[in-house]
Amino acid sequence: MTSQVSSPAEQADGAGGAVVGGQRAPGTPDGKEVRRLDRVIIRFAGDSGDGMQLTGDRFTSETATFGNDLSTLPNFPAEIRAPAGTLPGVSSFQLHFADHDILTPGDAPNVLVAMNPAALKANIADVPRGAEIIVNTDEFTKRPMAKVGYETSPLEDGSLAAYNLHPVPLTTLTVEALKDFGLSRKEAERSKNMFALGLLSWMYHRPTEATESFLRQKFAKKPEIAEANIVAFRAGWNFGETTEDFAVSYEVAPATQAFPTGTYRNISGNLALSYGLIAASQQADLPLYLGSYPITPASDILHELSKHKNFGVRTFQAEDEIAGIGAALGAAFGGALGVTTTSGPGVALKSETIGLAVSLELPLLIVDIQRGGPSTGLPTKTEQADLLQAMYGRNGEAPVPIVAPRTPADCFDAALDAARIALTYRTPVFLLSDGYLANGSEPWRIPDVADLPDLKVKFATDPNHTLADGTEVFWPYKRDPETLARPWAVPGTPGLEHRIGGIEKQDGTGNISYDPANHDLMVRTRQAKIDGIEVPDLAVDDPDGASTLVLGWGSTYGPITAAVRRLRAAGIPVAQAHLRHLNPFPRNLGEALRRYEKVVVPEMNLGQLATLIRAKYLVDARSYNQVNGMPFKAEQLAKVLKEAIDD
Repeated sequence: MTSQVSSPAEQADGAGGAVVGGQRAPGTPDGKEVRRLDRVIIRFAGDSGDGMQLTGDRFTSETATFGNDLSTLPNFPAEIRAPAGTLPGVSSFQLHFADHDILTPGDAPNVLVAMNPAALKANIADVPRGAEIIVNTDEFTKRPMAKVGYETSPLEDGSLAAYNLHPVPLTTLTVEALKDFGLSRKEAERSKNMFALGLLSWMYHRPTEATESFLRQKFAKKPEIAEANIVAFRAGWNFGETTEDFAVSYEVAPATQAFPTGTYRNISGNLALSYGLIAASQQADLPLYLGSYPITPASDILHELSKHKNFGVRTFQAEDEIAGIGAALGAAFGGALGVTTTSGPGVALKSETIGLAVSLELPLLIVDIQRGGPSTGLPTKTEQADLLQAMYGRNGEAPVPIVAPRTPADCFDAALDAARIALTYRTPVFLLSDGYLANGSEPWRIPDVADLPDLKVKFATDPNHTLADGTEVFWPYKRDPETLARPWAVPGTPGLEHRIGGIEKQDGTGNISYDPANHDLMVRTRQAKIDGIEVPDLAVDDPDGASTLVLGWGSTYGPITAAVRRLRAAGIPVAQAHLRHLNPFPRNLGEALRRYEKVVVPEMNLGQLATLIRAKYLVDARSYNQVNGMPFKAEQLAKVLKEAIDD
């Protein structure tokens, strides 16, 4: 869905839904109160088979169509199908939407929709007092409650007295609404997520046409199932409108002041990254070749790129990680924009071929969607712990540039930037996203194609060196004096035959060489090429002349920026800077760091960027670390930063 919005505004990223005003809805027969909010955080939670991700995605699409700013946090179980009704099987989807510019999915939900006892127990600790809790009472029977340790029903024992509890027999109401469809009870029950979606759509005045259209398209081959889901969706809406239990509905106005004028759509990080790769190949006038092995949370990129053969995209689902990157590097040798996608464990397997790409000096994009480790670790949870692996995880001196997007929408621009570096400097490049960015979504301003960078490259077509006897020959390692990039010669070009392989090359000729002095020269030259990559200077946001700088990278941008806004709103000065380029660092980074008495580096690892900063710039950077598989919360970071400032 796309929408038009206009003019920017800067407002604080909130944690809750503040009431702006209240009024009776004009023309509503029941005269229910309508309250205006500036923001709301909703979390849908249920068993992994309850369709919570679909429900959240549809509510998000409705919200994007309406024109709110939004940020989402899907949270998947690691098991493909955990035992039903258990805590490990709980799936949730959190959506923060507002009438102003926001940066995070929110710290705590204002509304929790719990489809069963496991969903309630897994999420209740995050829900603040006074929040709305909607529970499916049909699931609160003895056996499901016993599975998660409830000896008595939390709906009846007073343990939820601090919340606005709405017990709703979602399953019974859904089955009753669908009684004329001739479905079995089990088949009818599957639509209870649509009933819940309809109820929430009524509560927050969301558009409904797009969801009904989506359901008809999704179940086009089973129109009776499509209509059953639509009836359940409408029944949920009507239930909200007629029941006594929901006396208030809410309005969150469109974020008309949040963004520059343009056409926007809701987009996830993996989808934005996929589009960025396609755009890069088009701007480079090169075919895009993806060699990949499926791995969570990177697989969606393979799925998406496989749909775009019309743009010259070729996808290869390899038998393993090593074959995937080998094919991608082979495609690069053949003149394509070679890409491989993976997550942390896959990077380890690809490391030898990445080293080969460094030796061959060919453009190659290694997309690492980071997740919790080590080993298999937490496949569906987020982490930033692959930075040092990307920086140093190869034998020998094998430097590789590193680019990290900061938001889901920024994955598009980061992909273009990574491709620019790879093609200009003839080098493999790491693109470090993570599970939070990959699965999360936000509005994205669709760019004008005319504004995209020109990435076209010139292949070698003629000899480039003259021998002492006047013979013209092709030297595969004769470098561009500005970029130190070697020529890219497509196999089959007459007269440009050359040798490739992992053994050290002689400078210029590319012949195999074991000469010590030549090896020293080649190692230093490859390093100098990476050090010389042109990246923008670091921009430091410091309106108040602060003494403390908070430095981040990657997906910590949203929580850090929200925390900084809170502190500044409270009159506490703090400076902020965020790195996209982690190798090489911006040239002004050292000077920027030394301007501050204190530097705090929040990371979802045990201090990897802070380690690099301390080593390179001899700055006493303070780490603040979290490795629980979840993104930082703004309130949490605001507290930590205030303590650092006051220390």
